Amino acid sequence: MTHDLAALAVELIDMAAADHRSAARANSDDPAEQLAWRRLTAQHGDRLGEIMDQYGWPTAELVGEEAARAAWLIAQHADRQLDVQRRALQLMQRAVSAGLAVPRELAFLRDRTLVNEGRKQVYGTQIAGVKDGAPVPWPCEDPERVDELRAEAGIEPFDEYVARFSIR
Repeated sequence: MTHDLAALAVELIDMAAADHRSAARANSDDPAEQLAWRRLTAQHGDRLGEIMDQYGWPTAELVGEEAARAAWLIAQHADRQLDVQRRALQLMQRAVSAGLAVPRELAFLRDRTLVNEGRKQVYGTQIAGVKDGAPVPWPCEDPERVDELRAEAGIEPFDEYVARFSIR
């Protein structure tokens, strides 16, 4: 890995770490905390756009597994930058087709982008909220086939997935 790519890998990993540290702000009751989260994810989305301009999708082959996963997380959280999410989705789709990115991550990004567009998701990965202690997913295109589609993408069955969100 060249110096530039090594520096890019560190930058992506640092951005994901900042994202993890700040994620609780997203659902804070404090508008200042929510704004701080939006500011951070917007900065990261802008930077990911620049990275995609220069390098295409930052694959594990290019920047290492941890940094590639960080790029995916940044794209996931670019919720108010649909242009960035759509572009990441397109580039990541090509990378998955070439065997250079993870189908599971692509499925999550696809669902996230669809929901952000106001459309039904495919894999049931995006949770709208919790009702009576049970997670409620955003509507799915083909609810009868969700587990089959999830399995194809390497995602655990829906019931196992949502059990992690349940309030007991």
